Amino acid sequence: MAAPGLTTVRSKYSAKDTLDKLEADLKARGIEVFARIDHAAGAASAGLPLRPTTVLIFGNAKAGTPLMQADQAVGIDLPLKALVYEDASGAVWFSYNDPRWIAQRHGLGASVAANVEGLAKVLESLAAKTTA
Repeated sequence: MAAPGLTTVRSKYSAKDTLDKLEADLKARGIEVFARIDHAAGAASAGLPLRPTTVLIFGNAKAGTPLMQADQAVGIDLPLKALVYEDASGAVWFSYNDPRWIAQRHGLGASVAANVEGLAKVLESLAAKTTA
């Protein structure tokens, strides 16, 4: 069962290639990549096994700031994140929190609806381009 607000799309690429494509597409769109967190590497450093599992943290102040101006607590969900992981069968998945869900979670109103919809469309486009 998927977590509420989580969108997950299967990738036809390896986890590394999916992440590399995502990062290149973000940069091409002028979206800043803040961090790439390799959970599998962290697990390995603790002597624990974990299939490829990486979070990419990214954002754009012009798009995200209006949401935090509406409710600063939205900052817990920003910047945006994408998770790319390989499951036990070897399938690779791209997951992200839907901005519409983030807006609903924080009770954001109509004043930022266009921003939220814009973020959602960008993420949908990134997921489609990165995984297909």
